[in-house]
Amino acid sequence: MRNDETFEIFLTVAPGLEQALLDEARELGFAAPKAVPGGVTVQGGWSEVWRANLSLRGAARVLARIGEFRAFHLAQLDKRARKFPWGEVLRADVPVRVEVATNRKSKIYHAGAAAQRVEKAIAETLGAPITRDAAEAALTVKLRIEDNLCVFSVDTSGEGLHKRGHKSAVGKAPMRENLAALFLRECGYTGSEPVVDPMCGSGTFVIEAAEIAAGMLPGRNRHFAFEQLVSFDPASWENMKQQGVARAVDQVFQGSDRNAGAVEMAAANAERAGVAENTRFLQAAVSDLQRPAGPPGLVIVNPPYGARIGNKKLLFALYGALGQVLKERFSGWRVGIVTSDTALAKATQLPFLPFGPPVAHGGLKIRLYKTDPLP
Repeated sequence: MRNDETFEIFLTVAPGLEQALLDEARELGFAAPKAVPGGVTVQGGWSEVWRANLSLRGAARVLARIGEFRAFHLAQLDKRARKFPWGEVLRADVPVRVEVATNRKSKIYHAGAAAQRVEKAIAETLGAPITRDAAEAALTVKLRIEDNLCVFSVDTSGEGLHKRGHKSAVGKAPMRENLAALFLRECGYTGSEPVVDPMCGSGTFVIEAAEIAAGMLPGRNRHFAFEQLVSFDPASWENMKQQGVARAVDQVFQGSDRNAGAVEMAAANAERAGVAENTRFLQAAVSDLQRPAGPPGLVIVNPPYGARIGNKKLLFALYGALGQVLKERFSGWRVGIVTSDTALAKATQLPFLPFGPPVAHGGLKIRLYKTDPLP
């Protein structure tokens, strides 16, 4: 694959958030964006792969589709995998892992045997070291077999894109950064209004909101798997990173939590992210939440759900108290609440708009419940 060649790039996302990621990909000018189950496809070359990893807040991973062929049995897969131009994408000195992501409607019914054939082809034709250990592999090649069509992709992200590179401290059941960014987007947040999170935990919503307002690139502080590919050009990559110039922000983004450790953790994470000047974290119970001075904005919160943390019966009182405080003190503000339980959301007695689809998150199905500006 030449560096100027165009191919399909698959941006993965938690099922239920495909439309929000599609909107972001369109906004950032990626070519031919299309929502598909579990993500969004766009068209582009290697520089667009780098840009997707660097600039997309909502994607979980960026997969580059590097080629495909038909195979009706293992011997054919073996033969064609040996003719595949691995050396145009993979380096001979970089450890590779092969993973069969999907295998359906295929005459090759043994996924493990299929992975072994591809591993052997890469090892014997390219000479690249093969590992089955995800921690040892610098690169992962994913094989999808459907209707006897073998489609190969390389995971260009490495660690999931929710790992922005500046959050070392997280609390229990944290909200992933890429989900937080998409929920902010679904609440209509564009970076021009204040944001308050009264149960901020490690500060994810507040920090994401501050970064969006400042125009900071989400991938600015981390490394990516694509840096180990043949197509990688360090000088062009450094130049691309320099394009992200943070702008001055005049509003403050506020988080509070009753847990002192969480407040300290959130402040430290904001410092590492470079948004300490525009964020404020306080130790306070929900009942003590006060409306900040200035124009109305967005209150967004990811309270405990009772599924993994907290006693569910006590949570009804907590959600009720949150709803009461918001109705009394936050007139004109919009609200977004993320929870796995509709009954808990309704306990707030807030005037929610029709809900969106459920979103897969850590073995649970969560939903965003949002309002128009409160009366």
